[in-house]
Amino acid sequence: MQLNSIDKIIEDKLPSEVGYILYVKDGICEVNGLEDAMAGELVHVINRDYNKVEGMVLQILFKTLIVILFASDSYVDQGCVVVKTDRIMSVTLDYKVFGKVLNGLGDPQVASEALPVWTDVTTAYFKNESISENEKHLYTYRRPIDTKAAGIIERAPVRQPMLTGILAVDSLTPIGCGQRELIIGDRQTGKTTIAIDSIINQGLNGTLHCVYVSIGQKRSSIAKLAYYLNRINVMKTTTIVAVSAAETATLQYLSPFTGCTLAEWFGECGGDSLVIYDDLTKQAVAYRQISLLLRRSPTREAFPGDVFYLHARLLERAAKWSDEAGGGSATALPIVETQAGDVSAFVPTNVISITDGQIYLEALSFSQGIRPAVNAGISVSRVGSAAQVKAMKVLSGDLKLALAQYREVEAYSVFANDLDSATQKVLFRGLRLIEVLNQRKASPRLMETQVILLYAGIMGYFDEYDFSELVKQKNHLLTQIRNSNILMDLDVAKPLDKDTMSTWLNWVKTR
Repeated sequence: MQLNSIDKIIEDKLPSEVGYILYVKDGICEVNGLEDAMAGELVHVINRDYNKVEGMVLQILFKTLIVILFASDSYVDQGCVVVKTDRIMSVTLDYKVFGKVLNGLGDPQVASEALPVWTDVTTAYFKNESISENEKHLYTYRRPIDTKAAGIIERAPVRQPMLTGILAVDSLTPIGCGQRELIIGDRQTGKTTIAIDSIINQGLNGTLHCVYVSIGQKRSSIAKLAYYLNRINVMKTTTIVAVSAAETATLQYLSPFTGCTLAEWFGECGGDSLVIYDDLTKQAVAYRQISLLLRRSPTREAFPGDVFYLHARLLERAAKWSDEAGGGSATALPIVETQAGDVSAFVPTNVISITDGQIYLEALSFSQGIRPAVNAGISVSRVGSAAQVKAMKVLSGDLKLALAQYREVEAYSVFANDLDSATQKVLFRGLRLIEVLNQRKASPRLMETQVILLYAGIMGYFDEYDFSELVKQKNHLLTQIRNSNILMDLDVAKPLDKDTMSTWLNWVKTR
């Protein structure tokens, strides 16, 4: 915004509402004045070209303030005027965020204007279906991005399943609406793929609005994701908050709070939402950069001492609200990257202790062609079967037992020349169950399809086929599922009728 003179900016301001920069370095300013400024308040810095550069008050010292800038400080010098806005850092909440790509401050990016705007949300996601077009402005307001999490009284138990469409996740580590499930693993092991598949499943088969927060990724990757989701008609239920690696550390630090505020708003309005932070390791690195520039005392791995509080106050905002508080939910899927499988590093251990479980992806399984490369031993969901449909609940218990037995004998079976029949049977069944869990990306499955496929693997449907023919028989079974009426007849909310399932599988064998 071009301004003619500084006088027009400060003519209506009190002396306590105007300050001056003492020094600026690496996007951080020390400001003199602004006696009435609040922590977290949005301020405007007038640079040498009389343009406004937005910033936020990060720290209040004895006589000065520390302000972090949202844009480059190339044109900000010592002596530039800083003006209060009397507004805490906040994001606009209205129906325009649906189907858009937003920046770290919650404003639509120019490239996202070509994407469709999804406005028919009242019947699908909000319980108040009587909102008219004239009343929609009442639901448009600004909300601080860093707010207090919901209390115990406002919360309800997590019982409603949040289906990802991924068999290995929905069976081994079920996720409930309002849960915080960590996705953790090394680089290039499929962490983002699980998150994107969850978004696709919600867009095609679910009822959740998804918020994907991209932190420190390439602009080209964000553009490809938005184009792909738009092409398969999933972008209409998705909001992307994108901060690329080229943008400032300030925006990378604040963008997860922007996405969390959006998801929290959806939940408090009575709908269900899913927010994905990809990834919190980059947020922690950006916050470490800011803290070290402020000369705060470094602790383990040079991170500041309050990096745990940074992630705790973000993830604690995921909740399942009670009926009195709206009845909605906000589910969080944070992603954390490890180095050489070291889950005992500072940031991974912090986030593990905050979340309600983790999905651990190992590089060895990924290199062996297992997709998704979920380690069933380390992965866990602390909500567990409480957020699982009845038909899957019994099958998941048998699956975990079979995989645990397989892992126990797999290690020493490589060095053994002669294995007894019981051990061979365990290895035989374990290999087939792993293949049953294999799933291509961007191909989410209905819960009914997952139940039938998993039942076939556990009951030995694939045992009579060689391992080389297993993929062919698995695809044949999926084809028969799509072409028959079994999906309409199967009620996954009820206990599984094993006699009916066995009869149907025997019929498939004859096809």
